[in-house]
Amino acid sequence: MLRALATAAAVALAGCQVAPVQPPVAPPIAPHAIYAPSTFDALPGWHDDDVAAAWPAFLESCRALSARGTTIDAWRDVCTRANAIRMDDKAAIRAFLEVSLAPWRITSSDGSDTGRVTGYYEPLIAGSLTRAAPYTTPIYAPPDDLLTVDLASLYPELTGKRVRGRLDGKRVVPYWTRADIDAGRADTRGRALAWVADPVDAFFLQIQGSGRIRLDDGTMLRVGYADQNGQPYRSIARVLIDRGEMPADQASMQSIRAWGRAHADELPALLEANPSYVFFRLVPPPAPGSLDAMIDGPIGSLGVPLLAGRTVAVDRRSIPLGTPVWLATTDPLSGEPLRRLVLAQDTGGAISGPLRIDLFWGFGDEAGAHAGAMREDGTLWLLWPKSATPP
Repeated sequence: MLRALATAAAVALAGCQVAPVQPPVAPPIAPHAIYAPSTFDALPGWHDDDVAAAWPAFLESCRALSARGTTIDAWRDVCTRANAIRMDDKAAIRAFLEVSLAPWRITSSDGSDTGRVTGYYEPLIAGSLTRAAPYTTPIYAPPDDLLTVDLASLYPELTGKRVRGRLDGKRVVPYWTRADIDAGRADTRGRALAWVADPVDAFFLQIQGSGRIRLDDGTMLRVGYADQNGQPYRSIARVLIDRGEMPADQASMQSIRAWGRAHADELPALLEANPSYVFFRLVPPPAPGSLDAMIDGPIGSLGVPLLAGRTVAVDRRSIPLGTPVWLATTDPLSGEPLRRLVLAQDTGGAISGPLRIDLFWGFGDEAGAHAGAMREDGTLWLLWPKSATPP
């Protein structure tokens, strides 16, 4: 892979029989986060939440930040003191949070103070290690012809941005779309991790970014996000809404599944309306007795397991990964207020903006019912060390 990347970059940048590389057009300036100082008394529901339920996720954030060497001095002190607190001492945990952290209300530079809260979960899918009816839909690892090119050395303003592509002769071109991959144009030989029966299950597995595959002998495989084809994400719910196939207030994962069952012939074209395609890797089980095993969740962008109901995906440009956040929103099924301490430990392709957040509901069908229905308004507070100002 390294040799392929080096070859691709050398060919593309040397101008060998290809047009000169043109600087990218600067995108419109996106809204950014504005932090306003607040208090714990101002957080709706702060005194009612069992904040200790989020403590395992808090400790995982500390561990990940320390391992990355990215903890600022203020977080380093907070995390050192946090590790001395017993996990079952709820009073000590609440007191520690109130003494060590300060709330900051998050608003957007475009004037918004309320954002959109969606949900995601870890699905369970029946599958097989071999392609045999009814298991004919593949779950792929990254193909051998998928290249990832970092352009930061040419354009510093693109630091952290990566371009996916493939070699076409001496040119680097965009990687295949979902329709192309489904048609067999990508080099996926030997890259199937498993096979599942329902293409809708495989599609939503890609949307969720992680899941478990149960084989016929009861063996459980856990798969997690490995890479993506670089094509833009397009919501198939929006496609159905724009066609008049379903009203916007009824668009959910469950309603899309029902539409697919009723329109089996049209389903492949609908799925391929989203050109984005996610590839997976096998995730080994956590060590028995470890904090990871206690949480038992998929691995998020921070590199730690996600705790059901207590971790969220965020736009890291506004909320740094690892940060505690106070979330005030609504339970999508009961309509009751949902106000709790969560940890920013994941990201997502559709999670963009200071007030955009995705709540991880956990594993299985009940979690999927909440995640599929969640499209709620929400307000956010960043909890930052008292001895430092927010980023």
